[in-house]
This record gives sequence, structure tokens and C-alpha cells, in this order.
Amino acid sequence: MARPEARERVKPSGAELPAVDSLRCFVAAASTLNFRAAARQVALTPAALGQRIRAMEDQLGAPLFERTTRSVALTRAGMDLLPRASAALAAIEDCVRAARGDLGPAPLELVLGTRYELGLSWVVPQLDALSAAHPEVTLHLYFGGGDDLLLRLRMREIDCAVTSTRIHDPRLDFVQLHPEAYAFVAARGLLAKTPFTKPEHAARHTLLDASAELPLFRYWRDAPGGGDRLHFGRVRRVGTIAAIEALVRAGRGVAVLPRYLVADSLRRATLRELFPKVKPVDDHFRLVFRAGDPRQPLFEAMAATMLRAPLR
Repeated sequence: MARPEARERVKPSGAELPAVDSLRCFVAAASTLNFRAAARQVALTPAALGQRIRAMEDQLGAPLFERTTRSVALTRAGMDLLPRASAALAAIEDCVRAARGDLGPAPLELVLGTRYELGLSWVVPQLDALSAAHPEVTLHLYFGGGDDLLLRLRMREIDCAVTSTRIHDPRLDFVQLHPEAYAFVAARGLLAKTPFTKPEHAARHTLLDASAELPLFRYWRDAPGGGDRLHFGRVRRVGTIAAIEALVRAGRGVAVLPRYLVADSLRRATLRELFPKVKPVDDHFRLVFRAGDPRQPLFEAMAATMLRAPLR
């Protein structure tokens, strides 16, 4: 004889979720279709298990079982719920295992910012090595200038950045990468037409630089023997190192550039170093990220991987 349903089921209006223990009781009862056997599985009395099931039915606003004195069967709502409840319990178990470190790193997508020329020459060739060392990470790239990278990092538009821009913001932290050396250079063709061997020759030349806020020429100016003794006829700021390099090679001006970028040209003598007795101040590339970022151990591991590849 069917158990009479004396009260009307009311559809719940809120978003309250069933308790994990209630889901576990439901899955045990639905899997065995025997409340006594299910109660033993979850270490409850049959009466306590029945109370959990009824409370869950009231919460969901639908009967989950059809119960008679001789049998228990799932309703349509119960059949629809069972696979999802089982999946939910498995996901909760995975949550516990993940928190304990049993599942390994979870898949993660990161956006790494870098300047254009460094990205092409050094970061892009490392993508396979980074994927092999950190298979859980899908790495996306963003190209921009130093100020732009730091701004996007603060705004959480990128996750980390490789830059030689010096960091004074307490909201940012970094891991030091390769040192970056510089050279004061000009095209051989330009120097053949307009020599630059004495400080007074600067008046006949154009200095090419990135920006007024972060001039590359400061690396030469701040070096022993550098100083402010060069007064250029013109200063042109073009924003990026790639643009500076292109204009220098075309003989449109002189500039301080990263030595790794011009090393081959200096060896071939298509570019020549100006005032070679003055050694420009070195800097460092840094992998920068937000201070307090819980992914810092990952960033440090990525930095260790990147340090294995020489600058080029």
C-alpha cells in the first residue's frame, strides 16, 4: 500500500543547496533501493536516514522515492537527480583530494606580458620548454612597452610580465632573471658620413630613445665616464626598442640598445659602438607579478626555467 502524501510539495523559491550528508544518504538509498542497507552504508539508523530523505524532498519540492511496505522505487525526479548527485559527491571528494595535493596542479591559464623584440627573440622560443616544465599551464602572450605592462599588471589584465623596467611599486614583486647589458651604437654608414668620435660631434646627431620617462640613454649617461657631456642636435622618442633598432640600422640616429640585440651586428661591424671606453650601466630582466599573488611559487619555478635559456 502506497504511503499517502498528506502534504502538498511546495517548490522552493530560494537557492539553498542540499547538505553533502543528505546527498550521500540519497545516493545510498537510490543505489540500494533499501533504506536499511543504505542506513548501514552511511552509519545512520533507518529512521534517521528517512528523516534526511524527507527533509531533502521538502527542500527540493519534489518526491524522490515511491515507498510502499514492500518496495522502494525512484520517482522521475529521483532518477534525474541520481547521476548528478553522484557526480556532485565525486566532485566534492576531488575538492578534498585537490586541497591535499593528491591530484597535482590544476589546469591554469596565464597571460605573460613582454616587450615585442624580447618576446620574439627569447620568450617565444621558450614556449615548448615552459610547457614541458609546467604542463598544467597554458601560457598566453601580450606584447607592450614597460609602462604599459606594469599598468596592465596592476589592473589584473595580465598575470605576470618580463621587463627590465625598475620596480618601485610595493604592489608588485619580482624574480630576477638575466642581466641586461647595453651598448651605445650607430650604423657604420652613418658614421662614415657624420663621424662621432668626440663629445662635440653629438650636436650633429639625432639621439633615438624610447620615452622621456624611461630613456635608454640613461644607462650610458649614468655610467662612469658618461655624464651629461653629450648635447645632441635632436632627440627623437619612438616608444619601443624595436623601432629604435630599425631606425639605428637605417642610419637615422644613434641609440643605446640592449647588447644581446646588437651583438651580431657589432661583430659584423654593420653597427659600431660609440665611446667604447664608457661601459653603460647594466640592468636585469625581471619576471614581475602582483605582490601576495598565491601563484608566486609557480612564477618562481617559471623564472628558473626561463633562466636556462640565454638571451638572444
